Amino acid sequence: MSTVTFSPPFHSPNQVAEQLRGHGYAVLQPRDVATWLNCDLEALQALSVEWDDLRPDEYLKDGGSYRYRRHASFVVRGEQLELVEHRPHWQPLKYNALHGGMERWFAPVKAQVVQQAAWQQLIVRLAEVSSQLFAQAMTEPCFVEAHQFRIDTANGIGRPTPEGAHRDGVDLVAVFLVGRQGIKGGETRIFEASGPTGIRFTLTEPWTLMLLDDARMIHETTPIQPLDEHVSGTRDTLVVTCRQHCFQGDEVKDGGS
Repeated sequence: MSTVTFSPPFHSPNQVAEQLRGHGYAVLQPRDVATWLNCDLEALQALSVEWDDLRPDEYLKDGGSYRYRRHASFVVRGEQLELVEHRPHWQPLKYNALHGGMERWFAPVKAQVVQQAAWQQLIVRLAEVSSQLFAQAMTEPCFVEAHQFRIDTANGIGRPTPEGAHRDGVDLVAVFLVGRQGIKGGETRIFEASGPTGIRFTLTEPWTLMLLDDARMIHETTPIQPLDEHVSGTRDTLVVTCRQHCFQGDEVKDGGS
């Protein structure tokens, strides 16, 4: 696997909404992420240690043991953030052919993480921009799911997106690179869902952020391998999704389409 990387096309924190509307994606470098979130970069970096205590993903259908995660769900109304009772993550097969159609109960994000001001600012800010982009009144709730991921190479290879190129079935997808150590690969690829245009780049700096209009963009991350076959490497990310109306799957439980 090649170690060649392509630099991300960084955008201004003042042009995030315009970039998303015009092109379907935006990428911010770490200092601009902190500016955009209105918090200190050091406060974001302080969260990174919490990726050392994730739990195995027991639902991998490819038989792998390379993914660890925690999950939390929130309802955001304006600047009010509510942590909802722990619930499963669910996606339809339309959006996740590998793991869709089943309830997946992951370990919850720890209370000490959810209580951090930087974490709360991050969730509220993403809900705000999602509401702005998708013409939802700020007084209406935004349904947010947050996933802490660690992919490791203990068995030689790790797959950040084992389902392949996909959409998530939400409105806004945010992918923060929390860190990467001792790996090669992990290239981000995004494509127009209804067009020929695509771009590839590698997120390398901790707390770089990629934002996607999920209806317009398909995304994937290529597998990772260790730089040294005798030393396991890791890739840590925080993935946050925002959705109008309800959490994904609730409309199915309520008898909707």
